[in-house]
Amino acid sequence: MTEPRFAFVPVMDHEIHVTEWGTPGAPALLMMHGLARTGRDFDEIAASLSDTYHVICPDMIGRGLSSWSTNPDVEYSVEYYAGIASDLMDHYRLDRVAWFGTSLGGQIGMRIASGAHADRLTCCLLNDIGPEVPDAAIDRIQSYVGNPPKFDSFATAETWLRDTYSPFGPASDAFWHRMARCSLRRLADGQLTLHYDPAIIRQLASDRRVMSWDRWARITTPCHLFHGALSDLVSSDTVDRMRRSGSKPETTMLPDCGHAPTLSRESDILRVRQVLNELV
Repeated sequence: MTEPRFAFVPVMDHEIHVTEWGTPGAPALLMMHGLARTGRDFDEIAASLSDTYHVICPDMIGRGLSSWSTNPDVEYSVEYYAGIASDLMDHYRLDRVAWFGTSLGGQIGMRIASGAHADRLTCCLLNDIGPEVPDAAIDRIQSYVGNPPKFDSFATAETWLRDTYSPFGPASDAFWHRMARCSLRRLADGQLTLHYDPAIIRQLASDRRVMSWDRWARITTPCHLFHGALSDLVSSDTVDRMRRSGSKPETTMLPDCGHAPTLSRESDILRVRQVLNELV
């Protein structure tokens, strides 16, 4: 496994923690995580793809080792996140990148691809996200993200993460161990909790309709949709409608996954590589 590099990048009055893989100067691949996750979720796939790509995996503000917002009502929003992503590209002197986004990361990618800076994306790979998110799925996510639990031990926390994120689908023990290690922080009383700002949940209220089918229809950037067959965020109707509009993407269904596939298995990584080879 290729060893990662770590950096703190100053962007828009924040420090963005970035995990980098591969050789600068190679084609750039920016991978953006889900709502309450971090860039370390991509370790397996980023390491594998680093033989071809310079892979950049940020922790968005309010997550992981990146700084938290003092103005969460404004800054914890997809529009603001898109600005951070654009400035990260500037920092790395990247005119264009291939984009891979899981859930929230896909919403950010669609926001860029449907806006004035669409030409900065060579392609946009979406992992279990579309222009429309069912209210029931939003309510489910709010139920655990808005009130992060506390744990007495690392082992208890890892068990909770495995159970809560079981819709991610099959993954190795190494994946779950790292996920727990990168998802936890100590509180003042010594207990553990999840490594994000609970205020990130405000995005689900302010951005409940962050994307729309009208915005999707504007996208001409080549796209590809990965989705879990058991997902409660991406229905078969949504998949069909996406394939008929916008950039009319091809799709890959993961039959044993819900929201959102880790894409950490060798067969899944191979499929992502194939898609990138076709689109980049």
